[in-house]
Amino acid sequence: MTAPPDRPAVEVVEYTDPLCPWSWGSEPVFRRLRAALAGRARWRRVYCVLFDHDDDPAPDPAAETAWYARYVEDISGHTHAPRAVRLSRVAASSWPSSLVAKAAERQGAEVGARVLRRLRETVFVLGEPADTLALALAAVRGVPGLDGERLAGDAASDAVLEEVRADRAEARRPVREVLSVRGGSPHPGTAKETLDGGFRYALPTLLVRTAAGHRAVPGWRTYEEYASAVEELCPGLPRAPATLPAAEALARYRSLTDPERGLLTHGPWPVAGAVRVATGNGPLWLHAEEAAAHPAGGGAPVGP
Repeated sequence: MTAPPDRPAVEVVEYTDPLCPWSWGSEPVFRRLRAALAGRARWRRVYCVLFDHDDDPAPDPAAETAWYARYVEDISGHTHAPRAVRLSRVAASSWPSSLVAKAAERQGAEVGARVLRRLRETVFVLGEPADTLALALAAVRGVPGLDGERLAGDAASDAVLEEVRADRAEARRPVREVLSVRGGSPHPGTAKETLDGGFRYALPTLLVRTAAGHRAVPGWRTYEEYASAVEELCPGLPRAPATLPAAEALARYRSLTDPERGLLTHGPWPVAGAVRVATGNGPLWLHAEEAAAHPAGGGAPVGP
């Protein structure tokens, strides 16, 4: 099978959820992999719906929140990703943020990525999960290039609802290889059993697909493991992405964690104008223009 000239022959499918702590911790390596594959592979996100409508409410919400905050803290100890100083509650549902993230993709890949990033930051930086449609829409207000009115209409539409339902169903048809996973990762990514006796992908999982076959890379992994999976199917495809000057990287990505700075940038830090947002596990750095619209952007710019 030959791909059309305007469509890459390689597809990378990212099974994820805007409110998943392991997915948040994987952002640095995924940003690097997307840079390595830019223009050479199609990257598609599938929203798993981690917090579903049919989940039973917690008998003691305060105790559940305390337990989940410790769980996120443990994960951040492995990933070094920021975590909120205080988590207000466990998300009631992933549906609203998934609908907004999926709707944003209709406005382009870059807008979609920036919206997803904001939604992640609501819970892992602010401690306020975007678990209602109103909260999710408010969280992404001011994202560059985003038409907020169009986003609200699309997120409430039957068409986008069906797309997320299709994503949820796809995430519950994992490939056989992830049903039993070996490896030394603190999160190897073995598929999770569902209440109906089936399975869903652990988050995050990347599935690299071509006409010749596929490779699954589940759980918490290094950049080299992801690049190797692509290389096995398409030798020579992943480029070795060069790091960017720190100021250029911040302007491009709009927000950076310390793990992202180490993986994606070079040069003196902090750069002039960067806004530092304190968290429970290292800062989040915002571009000054991002900070002006970001719900966490109350800090003062650093530098001259």
